[in-house]
Amino acid sequence: MLGTTPGFLRSLDEAKLIEPERSSGGHRRYSRHQLRLAARVREPVDQGTGLDAACRIVTLEDQLQKARDLNKQNQTLEPDQPYPPLRGV
Repeated sequence: MLGTTPGFLRSLDEAKLIEPERSSGGHRRYSRHQLRLAARVREPVDQGTGLDAACRIVTLEDQLQKARDLNKQNQTLEPDQPYPPLRGV
């Protein structure tokens, strides 16, 4: 599915990027979200980026997307409307 090895998935577990569930027999059970995340990390690693750096890049990309989404939600003002008053000031 990912074109990756179980060892790579274990390394992501060790890097604390993903924490898979465990079966009753102790086997790692990855969610689809975790596998998609692993595939995203795999790309820069295959291009020569270190694992820690690739994990950080993917984490920062996700944080940036969340911030953009939040900004988009907060842009409900019309261009001619004044800014709302600051809270807690």
